[in-house]
Amino acid sequence: MNFKTYIHAVGTGVKTNRDLTLQESQDMMQQILEQTASREQIAAFLLGWRLKPETVDEFLGALLACDKYIKRVNIRNSIELGYPFDGKANNSYIFPLVSKILQNSGLDLVVMGDDIQPAKDGITIKDICTNIKLNPNLHYFDRADFCPPMHKLTDIRIKLGLRTGLNTIEKLSLVANSDYAITGVFHKPFLQRYTKIFANRYKRFALIQGNEGTPELFSKGRLWIAENEDNFKEFVIDPEYYGINYKKSWDKITLEESIAQINNPSDEYLKLAKLNAALYLFVAQKAKSVNEAFEILE
Repeated sequence: MNFKTYIHAVGTGVKTNRDLTLQESQDMMQQILEQTASREQIAAFLLGWRLKPETVDEFLGALLACDKYIKRVNIRNSIELGYPFDGKANNSYIFPLVSKILQNSGLDLVVMGDDIQPAKDGITIKDICTNIKLNPNLHYFDRADFCPPMHKLTDIRIKLGLRTGLNTIEKLSLVANSDYAITGVFHKPFLQRYTKIFANRYKRFALIQGNEGTPELFSKGRLWIAENEDNFKEFVIDPEYYGINYKKSWDKITLEESIAQINNPSDEYLKLAKLNAALYLFVAQKAKSVNEAFEILE
């Protein structure tokens, strides 16, 4: 279909905008990935799509289009960690330490990265994974390699400078055919939407009120395990219950500071990493509860 049809669907105002069908969304995303639509058209659509806003069927169609371009491998006994591609601004990442704690657990971690995307301007997964030595059970996938068409949209997105629907669908790519996945969510109303988009792609899918929208717990928050598209099991996780008194930062952190914290972690930061490791073991069904997983790691 002519790409102008899709721009018209999302860019003519509240009274005349309409939702795309799953098939239309798949065609829309394919044209964006192949850039058969012009750069101006792509930017116009992404802005209108965000403001309309996006529907579950539109996200599902876009994911189906992306699937055709993703080069996948099989990493058994792995959990995919869905991080935002706009990075972390105020706190270091904890997944490298989690991988060390899990190195004898039989669970591998999968993370994905790329050049910075809008709009936080934080430190990215790629920044970390290309500047430290990774544990053998931590697998980093660079999007320039596993999905070049999405990577090539970076400059358009940077010039637009806003979050778009791509920020949602890029969090989890099933790049390693993992059975398990967890991603961060800011607000409870988004639980059902994220579950309808991603849960059917994994054996078990979880969401967490993670630090800066990541799947990393730094303070008291909720973990949700999706039982189906409409129901969740909710768990309140409080680091203090496990004797952890880490205080998260509200100040902007540099890449050098972030790497230093990973390479020379404080005792409290290591305890926090252990709790996150326990969360992932529970999500991956290697423990019956977070408490049991934490005790195993002790």
